[in-house]
Amino acid sequence: MTERTVRVDRAGATREAILGTAEQLFAEHGVHAVSNRHISEAAGQGNNAAVNYHFGTKVDLVRAIMRKHTARIEVLRTEMVDAVPANPGLREWVACLVRPTTSYLDELGAPSWFARFGAQIMTDPALREIMVTESLSSPVLARAVDGLNHCLPQLPPEVRAERGDMVRQLMIHVTAERERALAEGTPTPRATWADAATGLIDGITGLMLAPVTR
Repeated sequence: MTERTVRVDRAGATREAILGTAEQLFAEHGVHAVSNRHISEAAGQGNNAAVNYHFGTKVDLVRAIMRKHTARIEVLRTEMVDAVPANPGLREWVACLVRPTTSYLDELGAPSWFARFGAQIMTDPALREIMVTESLSSPVLARAVDGLNHCLPQLPPEVRAERGDMVRQLMIHVTAERERALAEGTPTPRATWADAATGLIDGITGLMLAPVTR
């Protein structure tokens, strides 16, 4: 192994350590409560400028954490969307929204921090756009949303948009709360991530089919 290879491997390991540490700290304390210096120290880096050196700004670090996870979720969602049956109904399309994320969280095991990290990002006006850009604007997700909308021709556009926001909130915060409970060893309403996904799919399907009051 050459000296250059060693340096590259060491830099990669440092980046991964920083990413994992930052994700956990952001998930538990919020992005703005955690400094780059705190992340460097918690990641075991003697150089307090390690975060800046490897990632640049905190916004760049947040974006790198998102990309670390969304690539795998995109693969899972693509597989699921490609496998939908002929003439799928609303529930099949809702499952394409929910299960890729819950399956990925199941793969991560416990404790994990990605769901709570996402909840922190989505409640921060300055950082929300990163999550929207990196995860909510994917082409395969758009295919699933188009399929869902095709099943609801009677729903007025403004109501569809309103319920879309509700669905995002449910998916983000329900998964974050379950992740928190698993990390803390407290009881959860459903035994597995697959069961939790079923509950979310039931709830979202009911929400989308709810009557519209004028």
